[in-house]
Amino acid sequence: MQLQENTFKSRLNSGECQFGLWLGLPDPICAEISATAGFDWLLIDAEHAPYSLQNIQQHLQAIAPYNSSALVRPAEGTTSNIKQLLDLGCQTLLIPMVENIEQARTLVEAMRYPPQGVRGLGTSMARAAKWNGIADYAQRANENACLIIQVETRKGLENLDDLLMVDGIDGVFIGPSDLSASLGYIGQPNHPDVQEAIEMAIQKIKNSEKACGLLSVSQDMARHYQTLGVDFIGVGVDAALLAQSVRGLAKEFCGQDNGSTAGY
Repeated sequence: MQLQENTFKSRLNSGECQFGLWLGLPDPICAEISATAGFDWLLIDAEHAPYSLQNIQQHLQAIAPYNSSALVRPAEGTTSNIKQLLDLGCQTLLIPMVENIEQARTLVEAMRYPPQGVRGLGTSMARAAKWNGIADYAQRANENACLIIQVETRKGLENLDDLLMVDGIDGVFIGPSDLSASLGYIGQPNHPDVQEAIEMAIQKIKNSEKACGLLSVSQDMARHYQTLGVDFIGVGVDAALLAQSVRGLAKEFCGQDNGSTAGY
């Protein structure tokens, strides 16, 4: 058996923008339905949604037969948690709330086998290695792993230049919702001051050798970010899409208006 190429990682520097969908419903049927839609990538959001390791593995299995790449965002980027996720078969991890260079370097080491890192070896139990079915998995896993760090606080923005100097980080993802809160504009990711900070961050990331990512449930803003050269953009959230659809249908036939204008 051969090690599966991380197509998301290989396309990051292609010059094309990859569009994706956030997955927050921990049922693999929802993941498989989303995988049939044709998105470039799907992100399993274990930071805010109630995913267990088993749920994540089931999602990876549901997505695997399709052309969408699977990304995973854990609740936090601990070395032990990263080890388990990589063994499950996660190739690309999006780590939230990264704020300083020491944290970034620790994440890089956690993503890699020695001597480049500290990832523990357990390939006989790892889905990623096809349970020792991939003979050279341990020798090639490092090159296939993709680490995206999420900058979403004032402190993270202040340290962005340092973060961009860390080897082993493939991309930086700007979190508009948490960033707006950190800057004093909670629930206002489109506030001019927040947008100014985001666009300055995008320019810095684009001037480095890192890829840049964002989440925007506004189609107009997503297209705007695309024109700025953002490399991968989340354009929707499965739970929000379901909520909007069922509320719209209820309003049409039952007169119920339980919608919300709140962002992600």
